[in-house]
Amino acid sequence: MSKLPLDRILQSQGFGTRKWCRELIEEGEVSVAGVSVADTKAPFETDGLGFSVYGEPWKYRERVYIALNKPADYECSRKPSHHPGVLSLLPEQFALRDVQPVGRLDHDTTGLLLMSDDGAFIHAQSSPKRHIPKVYVATTQDPVTPQLIGQLLEGVKLHDEPAPLSAVICERLDTHTLKIVLEQGKYHQVKRMLAAAGNHCAALHRSEIGRLKLETLGLAAGEWCYLEETERALLAGDLPD
Repeated sequence: MSKLPLDRILQSQGFGTRKWCRELIEEGEVSVAGVSVADTKAPFETDGLGFSVYGEPWKYRERVYIALNKPADYECSRKPSHHPGVLSLLPEQFALRDVQPVGRLDHDTTGLLLMSDDGAFIHAQSSPKRHIPKVYVATTQDPVTPQLIGQLLEGVKLHDEPAPLSAVICERLDTHTLKIVLEQGKYHQVKRMLAAAGNHCAALHRSEIGRLKLETLGLAAGEWCYLEETERALLAGDLPD
């Protein structure tokens, strides 16, 4: 636990510069436990601290861990070029506290995207040494055949990759849909693997990371939620059921 002055607490949570946070407090826009606080230096224990700004409730979080159901036509970049960035789907405070995507999904790929301002967490989740499985549902242009599944399981050679890349699990869901589980996380990997196997990826959706399932989170496209400790524990390197 730590005790911090209120202006530093607001700054740490992404509400702006120290000067701006002081102005918010002095103007009576900040309340703690339902009581307006005008003293910018008033100290508060951060553990479990709840406060409100402009009447909107917030909980102090030293670090934020977020799951987003990414819609199509959003870029996983802090400086998007052709489409809106995924940060535009979150409260502006998160951009100010340097929240960023964990890895990337293509602009036309949908599904589970992790975001955080915890550098160690981002590195751990992105590291290929962790072998964290990621589950994708791919819609193919041509029918899914036993030969296609066999190629993806055996491994296909991609340009600029020293060795063939293979799926950990690959299952046919219907005539033009397959479930594919990968651990590597290479650039455009599912799309490139399907192309190398003689098919084409018409649509792609990430449904699971580790044992964390988007369906369980109950997020509609464009919605997000905090990941608490029990949910983050599901982001392990175990194969999904």
